[in-house]
Amino acid sequence: MPQTPATPTNPLVTGSEIARIAGVTRAAVSNWRRRYDDFPAPAGGGANSPLFDLTEVQAWLDKQRKGQDVTDEVQLWQVLRGTYGDDILGGLADVAQTLAAPGGEKPPALPDQAVHLARRMAEERSAADVADGLAERFTESVRRAGSDQVTSPRVVRAVRHGIGEVASDAVLFDPACGIGTLLLAVGAEPGTRRYGQETDARSARFAQLRAQLSEHSRTEVRHGDSLRADRWPDLRADLVVCDPPVSDTDWGREDLLLDPRWELGTPSRAEGELAWLQHAYAHTAPGGRVIMVMPASVAYRKAGRRIRAELVRRGILTQVTALAPGTAVAHALPVHLWHLRRPRTPDDVATTVRMVDLTANDPDGPLEPRPEQVTDVAQIDLLDDLVDLTPGRHVRESHRDYVTEYDTLRRELAEQVRRLGELLPALVADEGTGALEGASISVADLVRAGLVEYADPEPVSVSDQLDTDFLQGFLHSAANSRRSTSASGTFRFDGKGARVPQMDIAAQRRYGAAFHALREFEERSRRVAELSRQIAALARDGLSNGALRPGD
Repeated sequence: MPQTPATPTNPLVTGSEIARIAGVTRAAVSNWRRRYDDFPAPAGGGANSPLFDLTEVQAWLDKQRKGQDVTDEVQLWQVLRGTYGDDILGGLADVAQTLAAPGGEKPPALPDQAVHLARRMAEERSAADVADGLAERFTESVRRAGSDQVTSPRVVRAVRHGIGEVASDAVLFDPACGIGTLLLAVGAEPGTRRYGQETDARSARFAQLRAQLSEHSRTEVRHGDSLRADRWPDLRADLVVCDPPVSDTDWGREDLLLDPRWELGTPSRAEGELAWLQHAYAHTAPGGRVIMVMPASVAYRKAGRRIRAELVRRGILTQVTALAPGTAVAHALPVHLWHLRRPRTPDDVATTVRMVDLTANDPDGPLEPRPEQVTDVAQIDLLDDLVDLTPGRHVRESHRDYVTEYDTLRRELAEQVRRLGELLPALVADEGTGALEGASISVADLVRAGLVEYADPEPVSVSDQLDTDFLQGFLHSAANSRRSTSASGTFRFDGKGARVPQMDIAAQRRYGAAFHALREFEERSRRVAELSRQIAALARDGLSNGALRPGD
């Protein structure tokens, strides 16, 4: 493929950008590339994400009048939006039904104009392309709204990459299949047996019709709530894929407490995703696999710790992949792919979990991890108090330079301890009477006199007659703390009620310097304590995992 560099006068564009320029979907652009020999050849990018010369694309669009006329697909979408409104899925299903049975009776709600446009488009390409184009346009409209109603193309790409090759005789299942996005994208063989269930009747109907139009003849999608009313109780699949509803606390826990599917533990109301995961696993045949799209928080939330531990302990979980931010629009954090495998025998279990961290990648970038983005973690290292399955945590620790980090922390600790002793001010004995026992003034009076202003978090001097360190040091004295303690023993600091001694500015500055040094001493002491904790933990881990050994 030629690699023409993009310049201001020679910009390169993606297929998605061409679709926006022409007012069509990406499926339409893909169709143009297949059907038209004169469509511009890629000028850069890779096989999965080609880039095109914008000047060549615009010239081709002008030649084909694709960029000037409103396309049939845009007109059809506009007609469906105007007719069906929020029930646009019902309109998509009606179009698919009309294309699936050209000689059959037209759905009553579908306008004649929509029928005419859909059939004309199907003659130009194919009925399956029309349905897929409408599905892609629906996905794009939902994506712009920030919803997770449908699986994004980036997630589909990641799932397909994670699955790899699928046997031609495999049985596939998606218990939350939506409009069939994942179910129909997995596996290249039209004869593969596919089964799905979807709680939304319109989505289920559209998914079934899309399968019919795509020649996935051995596909059956049923309507119903998979968790509450499983329509495939006896199905055992070779591969289960699922992008389940997220943050759904009304998944039916109260009605399903004794359900046999919860062999790893009964999920809490807040862990609906783990209910879907166990449902998917219950439908997996021995040796079969599950790939679940999961929010990142499921990997570490306290409520799901027991179920995560069972997944690891039983050797069921084989891999967790953290995808790049932006892969799924509805999740602010990176989404994960959890890979499960049902053992064929008691000995056929995973002993490690592969952790893949792609969070630093571009969401459209490579899905094959670099060596520093992957590590295999032993079960024992995952079964701690947290059972945190976040890939980034384990990948970073796996590629950690213990020697350099230990030496760096050790040098910093030594320097901090050395400087700590230097910070303590030189103090000498006084007459024994507290400074606040003599003449003093309240902070409230200083505020009224315009010498003090309240800042965040403490008052400061705004006059050359008063030293700020002196002021703040005495505010935290024992005497002022007692004034801020109520009869019930509750401490409530009241700066305006505090008092400071009356001294000339030279004496204030001597006290202020001592208070300032003490404050720095306290801050550095906290840093020394934190460094001590870090270096002890690092040394203990390094000694136990073989990264470090005692010196000679």
